[in-house]
Amino acid sequence: MDTQQNEFPTILPLSKIVKGDNPRRYFDKQKHAELVVSLQLRGLIQPILLRPAGDLIDSYSIVVGERRWRAALEAFGRDGEIPVLIREMTDQEALDAAIAENEDRDDPSETEQADAAVRYLAACQGDRAEAARRLGWSRAKFDRRMALAELSDPVKLALDERRIKVGHAELLAAIPADKQEKALDTILTANLDVNKTRELLARVTQSLASACFDKAECLACPFNSSTQRVLFETHVDDGNCTNPTCFQLKTEAVEQARREELQRAADAAQVDIAAASDDMDDGDEDDDLDVDDVVGVIVSAESAEQPGDPASVPAQTTTGVATSKPATVASSDTGAQKSTVSARSLARRTAELREAMWRTALARALAGNAERAHTTILVAAMSGTLSQIKADTLTSRSSLLVGASFPDMNYSSQIAEIRALAPRQAEIILSVIGAAYAKDVAAFEHVADLARTFDVDLRDIWHVDQPFLDRYTKEELKFIAMECGLIVHMGEKAFARLLAAKKTDLILGMLNATGFVWAGRLPSCMTLDGNYGPPPARTLPDADAPATAIAA
Repeated sequence: MDTQQNEFPTILPLSKIVKGDNPRRYFDKQKHAELVVSLQLRGLIQPILLRPAGDLIDSYSIVVGERRWRAALEAFGRDGEIPVLIREMTDQEALDAAIAENEDRDDPSETEQADAAVRYLAACQGDRAEAARRLGWSRAKFDRRMALAELSDPVKLALDERRIKVGHAELLAAIPADKQEKALDTILTANLDVNKTRELLARVTQSLASACFDKAECLACPFNSSTQRVLFETHVDDGNCTNPTCFQLKTEAVEQARREELQRAADAAQVDIAAASDDMDDGDEDDDLDVDDVVGVIVSAESAEQPGDPASVPAQTTTGVATSKPATVASSDTGAQKSTVSARSLARRTAELREAMWRTALARALAGNAERAHTTILVAAMSGTLSQIKADTLTSRSSLLVGASFPDMNYSSQIAEIRALAPRQAEIILSVIGAAYAKDVAAFEHVADLARTFDVDLRDIWHVDQPFLDRYTKEELKFIAMECGLIVHMGEKAFARLLAAKKTDLILGMLNATGFVWAGRLPSCMTLDGNYGPPPARTLPDADAPATAIAA
């Protein structure tokens, strides 16, 4: 590479010289003008380094000396001649020479170094350590320059021209490229210093602690401020996401999954309606209507129940909402005290499901007890909330509850039809009205008060299962495992190993822990008072039962 090729001329017309693949990005205008004047007075003394330009016949590309070539074009025109040194060089040799020449200058641009880092990384097949070694940089410097490579071209130019500082550029590198130009305009227009820029950026970041999605992918994300702290001297506080679009998309995905879960329950309810109608038609000769068939139509449409048959949960007595001490860390050894997850934060995340499940539990309780339903209807009427039952909740099912021709009758005929109802059928209709009230009443506090009064037990219709656990992050799952006693049951070390696994494996491990029974355990986020509900004593396995029977 260092041997001069004597067969090539050392004086060459500028018209035969083409721009090479130089990583240098910025040429100072004032210094360029000064060099043009110098060339006009003294000519070019130091030759520029060229190599044959590949497919271009009798042309040569610049390896080192682009600034001098640019100035010579302006000083002498394309017909002018300058001294050159021509060598046969590979692409990598040319890049090495260009980088070395740029590094020898006293003012290499950070963006030029970033571009060089990208090219060396490609030449080293993604090996960052080898790329840093070839450049003669520390690994930390290489990673910082690679991060700056994500800057948009306008931001790179602003940094090259020193219209912004490196601190500005580091902050802008922490946000998506499509947002950088607008942020740059704000910085330049308002003449923001680095500290003001950091404060402005911090206002639009999202706290990862409050995220409802699994944050495993966020750990190594370049838009995680904790990652940026390692790379840059200038960064926002740890634990924040600087990519609001991605944060919003992940949040919407979780919310969409929850909506689809509710929709699946509603769709299943429509099937129940048809099945109940068929059962009623088949049993016309039987004056006894099945309360479960009729009321199931009312309550299931509003249920957010996860896949799985609630009937498979061992039967519980309606002993009310089981309570224990408020959900807190059992001992300092678990390390959960340092977690940002709390019973209150879980309750906020679970509000929609909790409300749907308690409405369903109350509706079923009222459906099975005409006296409770009668009390509920009287209270609703006297409190002015009975009218909150949606019109179509009952009218759309009147043919099922009263008779097939009832909807087409005039009002006087409908009065007569109702008066002619058998006592048992009238009792069922009152139960359905009570169930409809539980479903439709606007204030969930009314549902909660009725559930407490009638000792409704959520365990009768709901239990912890995989779809329930799927909605939470690993830290939240750890909290649920802690308050439900799974960590104590497994041992802290065993659970720590399980927690290190993928979320799907963690959930399966929690649900299938040997000897641990989830039935009857109510996480605090599902109870009315926010306290963990332990299982009634008779749902726990017999202490003397063989381990194999418990596992089964």
